[in-house]
Amino acid sequence: MDSIEKTIVYYKAQSEKIISDVNQSSSLSADEIIEYGEKLAVLEYKLTALEIALTN
Repeated sequence: MDSIEKTIVYYKAQSEKIISDVNQSSSLSADEIIEYGEKLAVLEYKLTALEIALTN
């Protein structure tokens, strides 16, 4: 497994953790939801770029 694939696995795990944290919490404030959303968006952009780089 090369470094791009390892990074993809890492970022997917981070995304899954954020989603899990949000789903398990019943008392998040609006600010916390926004913060989690921003972190998830950054990870998704990185994943997209890495997956494109992997196919090229």
